[in-house]
Amino acid sequence: MSQKVEKPVLSGQRIKTRKRDERERNDPIGFRDAIISGLDKCANDFEAISRYLDGAGNKLDYRRYGECLFDILIAGGILVPGGSLSQEGDGPHKTDACIFNASDEINMEEMKNWEQVFIKLMRRYKYLEKIFQDEIKKILMFVKYFKQTERKKLAAMLALWISNGSVLFTAVLVLNNSHLVKDHLALDFLIDIFNNWRTERGVNSLYSAIRKVNLEQHFSTFIPDTKQSQVYFRNAFQKSGLDEILKLYEDQHQQAAKKELQSTLADALAENKPLRDIISDIKEIAARDNIQEHETACIIWTTVMDIPEWSKKEELVTDQAVRHLKVFTVLFSAFTQSAKAELSLLLKVQEYCYSNMTFMRAFHKIVMLFYKTDVISEQAILKWYTQDYNVKGKMMFVDQMKQFVEWLQNAEEESDSEGESE
Repeated sequence: MSQKVEKPVLSGQRIKTRKRDERERNDPIGFRDAIISGLDKCANDFEAISRYLDGAGNKLDYRRYGECLFDILIAGGILVPGGSLSQEGDGPHKTDACIFNASDEINMEEMKNWEQVFIKLMRRYKYLEKIFQDEIKKILMFVKYFKQTERKKLAAMLALWISNGSVLFTAVLVLNNSHLVKDHLALDFLIDIFNNWRTERGVNSLYSAIRKVNLEQHFSTFIPDTKQSQVYFRNAFQKSGLDEILKLYEDQHQQAAKKELQSTLADALAENKPLRDIISDIKEIAARDNIQEHETACIIWTTVMDIPEWSKKEELVTDQAVRHLKVFTVLFSAFTQSAKAELSLLLKVQEYCYSNMTFMRAFHKIVMLFYKTDVISEQAILKWYTQDYNVKGKMMFVDQMKQFVEWLQNAEEESDSEGESE
């Protein structure tokens, strides 16, 4: 069997490399010089800038140097750690045809012209969209090192970019960095974005966008956890006319506080802590987070009713509920000192019994227990009975309570007549 003889190779022969296997030398400085040279020729003509960028993408490698490209368009040159511009190479190191060189007095028409430059560029080269979103996160980390005027311009552009979908709203979460949060830089920058958005698109558009990504859940991470910072936070929003956004945050903050209160209560009850200590702890949390008494009473009801494994039989669950609730009447009583709290608890019981079919016939027994243990007063019961608060199941529960209410009314009339005779 013949073997293939390898042909001799002359010493010093050059092996030709396929073009596809050749690697281009990484040269961001050469790319920068080429872009700056082209932009400088466009001066402040935004149409010319767009035409140049459109054509340059056929000659220059935007895919490889996309980050450098956006650095140049925003800051004028290549950004290096610390937020300064790279001074590598012969230069020029910076172009005036960039966002940071726009008018110091924010002119939204000028900002919108820059917005169009970016939109046209990324529409022409779709792969730049992902690069741009990642690049913005990097640039936001340098906010501290930019001049105040540059931060203002960047905030104005971010309002436009986020509202048109070029940048995700959640990108601003990178500002949750200790060196930015400490001096309120993160919060001030966020409020500048909000202000620009409100001016251009209206507060309702801003409100919807924040709600869509649940950004309000992260507002507290933009400030240090101190009382002074909380005051600064509220004042900054109110001063900027962002009361609707502040309310959104406060509502979310209240929900989180209520969840914390319910969790603390559930843990305390599971550990069988003395009710006296539990009452003290709950009052402290409620006062700290401004949770109203009527809200606390309803939270206690939900938590207490989550403890047992309830019987599936309607005839057994009523006695089970009364026995269970009797243990916690002192806890309920501590948070039903106002008429509003009493009525709120009563409506919460109604809602629960209506939503859980096996408890339909337990309503009047639970109310009578709360009446006898001074959790709910007769005034609250009579007010509930005579006025329409919650129609769900109301007629059924009214029928259950009819005999007891009549007894209360008769007792009240007898008491009045005795007072008159005296």
